[in-house]
Amino acid sequence: MKASDSPAGTARYKFRVRFRIEPSLAEVSVDPAEFETTLYRSADPPGEAGWLFFRDHLWRGDLGDETYLQEVAEDALGVPVVSVSFSELQTDQAYLDALRNEIGGQLDEFRAETVDEALKKYLGSSIHVVSRGE
Repeated sequence: MKASDSPAGTARYKFRVRFRIEPSLAEVSVDPAEFETTLYRSADPPGEAGWLFFRDHLWRGDLGDETYLQEVAEDALGVPVVSVSFSELQTDQAYLDALRNEIGGQLDEFRAETVDEALKKYLGSSIHVVSRGE
């Protein structure tokens, strides 16, 4: 999945996913049967539909409901997912500024007194600001 590109900048969520290959033929086997990969989900522009993904699915940098996100990853990848974990929000400075601005306009929604408190509450310390070339 590619990162969203908008006037608000670019961002994507990074997840570690462990999945399993299950051959459909009895005479076929695989070794290893489990693999780990990185899954990226585009972050919707702040204020647009879907932008609250982090608030709805993360808590202090961890998944709020791993089972649900395993199902989402299985649907996206088409393989049984054994585990999924959140790694980070990869963002450029423009997206982070727009995100901070949007959160600041509705701190009550985040039950926080400051933008920093809101970001830490949901993303923990898992925000990685990248330059356009990274």
